[in-house]
Amino acid sequence: MDWYVLFVETGKEDVVRSFISKNFDKAEIRAIVPKRKLIERRLGQPYEVCKTMFPGYVLVNAQMNTKIYYELKRIPSCYRLLNRCHSSIHNNEQRSVICNPGETLETYTFSKIEEIEMRLILQLIGESEIIDCSALYIENAKVRVSSGPLKGKEGIIKKIDKRKRRARIALNFMGHEKLLDVGIILLEKLSENENVGPH
Repeated sequence: MDWYVLFVETGKEDVVRSFISKNFDKAEIRAIVPKRKLIERRLGQPYEVCKTMFPGYVLVNAQMNTKIYYELKRIPSCYRLLNRCHSSIHNNEQRSVICNPGETLETYTFSKIEEIEMRLILQLIGESEIIDCSALYIENAKVRVSSGPLKGKEGIIKKIDKRKRRARIALNFMGHEKLLDVGIILLEKLSENENVGPH
């Protein structure tokens, strides 16, 4: 089974995921809405919030065929399956829907998520499907992650924001680089307004 991206109405990601969970055979399809924890402040006090990683997208794991394709298209608030390349098709990125005997063969342009991209996303979100806060410190101007989902993945950290307690990470998603903020726990003080990335 491969991973695909459903383009849905922003704000309805969890609704679509719930619909798939209730109305589809779990052996045929699984849907997730990856999230990330962030630290925000209210009345001067820090607190955790959980935000969608990819607003407007639901990730589905399926053995795509005609039946599943059309059933996904009928889901309320669901627009279409995402295609990696909109202007042209390269490197076998066009996927053919597998048709049952007697059906007309049609070709649709949608792409699976590349395995290397999806593997990193799954590693980051874990079983909870949420990127939790990582504990990190700075040593010799380098980011060192001592625990959490970013441990061993310091190379994707592009920026540290001490004041907001966030790390900006870069992920490849459907052929494009996405910059996302995730929550961090600082174990060592940084100088004011210092932005530190891996060297």
